[in-house]
Amino acid sequence: MTDTTEFLAGERPEDIAFFLHEDSVSNLESLEDHATTVENGIVLVLPGEEGRSAFQSVVGMDPMGLAQQAMDTPGEIHDDLTGGNCPVSGEDPEADHTAKFVFAFAEAQNEEVGGLYADGDVIHAYAVCTCGETYSEKWLAEETA
Repeated sequence: MTDTTEFLAGERPEDIAFFLHEDSVSNLESLEDHATTVENGIVLVLPGEEGRSAFQSVVGMDPMGLAQQAMDTPGEIHDDLTGGNCPVSGEDPEADHTAKFVFAFAEAQNEEVGGLYADGDVIHAYAVCTCGETYSEKWLAEETA
């Protein structure tokens, strides 16, 4: 079982995960020893603070700032974190709508909060599109395992 699979199954709630598209950062190869290589980039799963710091260092964007910016724009993020479907792609189909980055964290089940959180661990994912749009999606961890 890979780190990504464990993360998406809710087995690594203290960690964060992020996807970097191969065209979005220079020297992607330097991170491959710490990542899972996927078709169009890499996915890293790292301990919480270390992961947030690594994301900010590589991407140049505060991950929690990204989350706050993207949370009000629902979109579809691939359940393996390797991209998404930009919510504005229909408005400008000629533009490139590739997800450059995806940042994700898990939140443990919390019956007191209710809703989705009462049903199990929740994956929160936030994406940045090449067109500049940011968007988010959340889902139950068990649904991806």
